Amino acid sequence: MPRVLVVLALLLLAIPAAAQERLTVTSQYGPDKPQTQLWVRFAEIVEAERPGAYDLDIVPSGALGGEKEEAEAVRLGAITGALSTVANLTTWVPEGAVLDLPFAFSGREHIARVTGGEVGEALRRAYREEGFAAPAFIVFGARHLISDAPLTDPGDVSGLTMRVLQSDLHVALWRSLGAAPTALPITEAYTALSNGVVEAMDLTKSGYEALKLYEVAPVLTETAHIWAIGVVYFDAAFWDGLPEEDRALFARAAEEAARHFDRLAEAEQEAALARAVAKGARLAQVDPTPWQTAVAGFVDDYAATLPAAARDALEAIRATR
Repeated sequence: MPRVLVVLALLLLAIPAAAQERLTVTSQYGPDKPQTQLWVRFAEIVEAERPGAYDLDIVPSGALGGEKEEAEAVRLGAITGALSTVANLTTWVPEGAVLDLPFAFSGREHIARVTGGEVGEALRRAYREEGFAAPAFIVFGARHLISDAPLTDPGDVSGLTMRVLQSDLHVALWRSLGAAPTALPITEAYTALSNGVVEAMDLTKSGYEALKLYEVAPVLTETAHIWAIGVVYFDAAFWDGLPEEDRALFARAAEEAARHFDRLAEAEQEAALARAVAKGARLAQVDPTPWQTAVAGFVDDYAATLPAAARDALEAIRATR
């Protein structure tokens, strides 16, 4: 081999391989659930385009805390990315509560029109200002009531102690109906129901089955009063530090993984409920009209407390129904 080629070969061997960047992302649910599978899909997309560049450490089952603890850790840079309900992030972006108002949406297509339009863009900017880069929205599913007895009428929740999301809106909503709301992380829900700290709560059908809450709250009342909408989000400082091409890749991967999640989550709702019923859960169906009437005043009153941008967003949501 010519001397010059030998020297070049030795120089190339002396150049250290690019260090693989380790990223920590989290899920509140187990490895087989859509919340975790979203990150699996995200990792597959990134690895396909940037082989060996990033090592995604997926931490499932709420091992690093509830949604609020995850959000605080993301803002501090201790966690790279997570999923969150918009309700949880209202601590920092109160206008996000507009997506969480009861009976605001008619279904998944309506949500997609809103989050894919100007309302969604405005919220992304608001999250960004608070340290969250949120490239994609997700839909967990409709929220229903669970307890040890049917809750078919709005008056049935009066006097009950309810576990609610750590969100001013959710606290105010159930208080307006006469309940005594207690804000707790979802990771504490089973224990709180089993020891009587709370008597009822609301969540999606898949969450109900995944957390085995049918064991301590055997009746699910199908109110579908709120669509649980969330975001895929990252530490904004990390996001800004990505090379431009990688940032674009992460945005595409997040959006594709979010749509993968939505498909899994939609299919999971009824399948999960069927599994819960097979294990002893009971269903109670309701007429939504009394519920809509009972919360109509609350919706208008609460919207009036939100920033003007949120009130405009509510009008836009209503206009696209």
